[in-house]
Amino acid sequence: MNCICMDSSLVLPLKLKLPHHSFPFQNHFKRRPPLTSSHLHLAAAKKPLRKVHCEFEPKLNGALSPDSDSRFLDRQKALEAAMNDINSSFGKGSVTRLGSAGGALVETFPSGCLTLDLALGGGLPKGRIVEVYGPERSGKTTLTLHAIAEVQKLGGNAMLVDAEHAFDPAYSKALGVDVKNLIVCQPDNGEMALESADCMCRSGAIDLICVDSVSALTPQSEIEGEIGMQQMGLQAHLMSQALRKMSGNASKAGCTLLFLNQIRYKIGVYYGNPEVTSGGIPLKFFASVRLEIRPAGKIKSVKGDEDIGLRVRGCILDCAEMMDVVKKGSWYSYGDHRLGQGRDRALQYLRDNPVLRYEIDKIVRSMMTDGSEYLGSTHVKNLSLPPQDENIHEEI
Repeated sequence: MNCICMDSSLVLPLKLKLPHHSFPFQNHFKRRPPLTSSHLHLAAAKKPLRKVHCEFEPKLNGALSPDSDSRFLDRQKALEAAMNDINSSFGKGSVTRLGSAGGALVETFPSGCLTLDLALGGGLPKGRIVEVYGPERSGKTTLTLHAIAEVQKLGGNAMLVDAEHAFDPAYSKALGVDVKNLIVCQPDNGEMALESADCMCRSGAIDLICVDSVSALTPQSEIEGEIGMQQMGLQAHLMSQALRKMSGNASKAGCTLLFLNQIRYKIGVYYGNPEVTSGGIPLKFFASVRLEIRPAGKIKSVKGDEDIGLRVRGCILDCAEMMDVVKKGSWYSYGDHRLGQGRDRALQYLRDNPVLRYEIDKIVRSMMTDGSEYLGSTHVKNLSLPPQDENIHEEI
């Protein structure tokens, strides 16, 4: 390489010899020979693999290594000691292993609507909080009374907190409620209603407590104040404080708390659903099941001038047909019994024969409890979204 060094008195040509490795790009663009298996074996021989040993690495039989057996036993002893200390301080069963407590299975009881029990996997859960909400005259109270009747049939006790002061004993008796043994509380304010419900729940002798409704739980300060006074968040604070206490008590006592709620509308909402439930959002978080009820139809009297009931989608005949308890053809048949030709006549036959209807209902419920294959998403989807036909609404 020629390099010229400029100076005011002397100009001399200089030749500099640079080493070959001074140009890294020259070696970079050279084509390297491909790697072969011999190169890989040679590299493996030069650098043998090192196995990292972990003291918690399981052996073939699933046990820990011999070095960690003593440490594992010490950890188990410390765990058992800590659990015993907690149980001795806070009571037996405060902390336990899930396998010894019977697993995470939640018991249920019938709601009075067979199709709803099928969708819920057996019925309403015990020891949990359930919210039922919907518009007016949609059947919220009717569903509640049916659930109370089912609890009483099983030998349990039920309580109705009638905050709306609109309980109808004649209508409840017509739905199968044992009015004489029903515990009814008509509170003066929201604090009284929730305290009474919590006290009955802690007794451990109540299986179902129904609060009708959350919207009627008026705080004491609001009752003592003047009409039109601005009091923000009183009901939401009341519900939040009460549910924090009642949720744990209900779980320990195995008591189901069923809250009925009404729908309100937000102002100034142009996009989305403007419907909200009263009482704030605490009930949404504490509720294990939230049921939205919409009116599907009404049952008219013979003359057609009076509403005598509400129609529901699906009935015992549909569930029995789905589970192959009742065979469908030109005639509906159950064993040796021919129920009728066509769906309407089969339903009328079941109405006229309550013993046979009870037998089919018992078989369907036992299959719902024992066999999970009937509780799949396909069956529930087909049940919850039937074709829009007036004939699908029946009172059974």
